[in-house]
Amino acid sequence: MQFHSFGARCAHLLRPALAVFAILSALTGLAYPFVVTGIAQWAFPRQAAGSLIERDGRVVGSALIGQDFSSPGYFWGRPSATAPAPYNAAASGGSNLGPRNPALAEAVRVRVAALHAADPGNRAAIPVDLVSASGSGLDPHISPAAAQYQVARVARLRGLPAGAVEQLVREHTSRPVLGVLGQPVVNVLALNLALDRAAPR
Repeated sequence: MQFHSFGARCAHLLRPALAVFAILSALTGLAYPFVVTGIAQWAFPRQAAGSLIERDGRVVGSALIGQDFSSPGYFWGRPSATAPAPYNAAASGGSNLGPRNPALAEAVRVRVAALHAADPGNRAAIPVDLVSASGSGLDPHISPAAAQYQVARVARLRGLPAGAVEQLVREHTSRPVLGVLGQPVVNVLALNLALDRAAPR
């Protein structure tokens, strides 16, 4: 009799618990995501779709994810430590190398050497974001200083006046939100696409 009474009490408590679980699952697992996604697609359709960038009707990338430009005729972005390839969105992450790690010093040395090899006459100080990977490994932006460092090389290889390339950099520099939130940045993919339009390769 006691066992039956205990089982009845458990069933009495279990039914409302399961009902609450089902209701909350429907609300937070189905209704909420659908509503938020719908609002995002209505209010911010481009961002909700991944901030995709198209050229000639074909998607060539996203404004949110960097790409591996290695030709000297293009602006280069921040290094990426994702594996097995740079800017792998399926494996976002940094190198996790500390400042005293010899592997980090060697990686920076290699990146500095590559920049000097691509533009031997450029003796300006190299902006740090051109030799250090971001925490995500997917950063699509560089600083205006990093873009300016590359202007002479890109202009020479594209056969464009340096002033015209500098103008492209200015046009693709995003300012801080409300003038105070964040830093000015340059989207490398958008800048390189504009460069291709100005001087096709």
